[in-house]
Amino acid sequence: MNVAVFVKASLDPNMLRVDSSGRILVEDIPLAISEYDRNAVEEAVRLKEKHGGKVVALSALTWGPIQKRVREAEQVLREALAMGADEAYLLVDEALIPGNPYTTAGALAALAQKVGEFDLYLTGEGSMDTLSFQMAARLGEALGVPAVSYARALEVSEGKARVTRDLEEHLETVEVNLPAVVSVTGEINKPRLPTLLQIRRAFAKPLDKLSLADVSYTPPSAAVEVEELRLLAVSRKNIIVEGTSLEEIASKLVDLLVKEGIVK
Repeated sequence: MNVAVFVKASLDPNMLRVDSSGRILVEDIPLAISEYDRNAVEEAVRLKEKHGGKVVALSALTWGPIQKRVREAEQVLREALAMGADEAYLLVDEALIPGNPYTTAGALAALAQKVGEFDLYLTGEGSMDTLSFQMAARLGEALGVPAVSYARALEVSEGKARVTRDLEEHLETVEVNLPAVVSVTGEINKPRLPTLLQIRRAFAKPLDKLSLADVSYTPPSAAVEVEELRLLAVSRKNIIVEGTSLEEIASKLVDLLVKEGIVK
């Protein structure tokens, strides 16, 4: 079976850069593969190892400037190739920057339709920078196939996918005909660490860059404009509860929680 796995070059939250006013310095934050997308790549490679076929990694550069970022985005795809993907495609176009779920999903769907036919489309449940959790549903709509989100277990056989979904309060098992889009959670697997040899071999695998014109996609006119990103400042009330006994402290604490509306 042929699997398309969508991989985002996300702003690395572990390398956050801000100035003295709290403004996030987007251009100074390096890009890295989104954590849940590692799980998606791992699941795609496992399916290939079990059923045969190939894995194609697809991505779109959504953070600028392009001249600085394109190499970082390529490195993200090289990591997916090192994990076991067979080939990769990167959309690079000024019209995709800054990214938003609607435009990005439409562009990636057009890219997937351009490069081949797939039995399954995999993505992470959300990117580690914007965390919109919209991509699976929007991809399904754009591709005209069913979409199932938050998969923590996935089985494929006889043209169907059996998915166990994590809905926080309970698990739900659904069955869907292929082709379909499935987003995976971090619980679905443990991503492999590529060996040095696999990393070196990844540079011999094909990685092509395309524009929106190449995939015949025109973004909607209602583009999203990002003026500024700022760090959310959180202040604490620094209330200290004192007393001569644990019972007195506990009583005062409960009174404060009731006053704040936390406990009724």
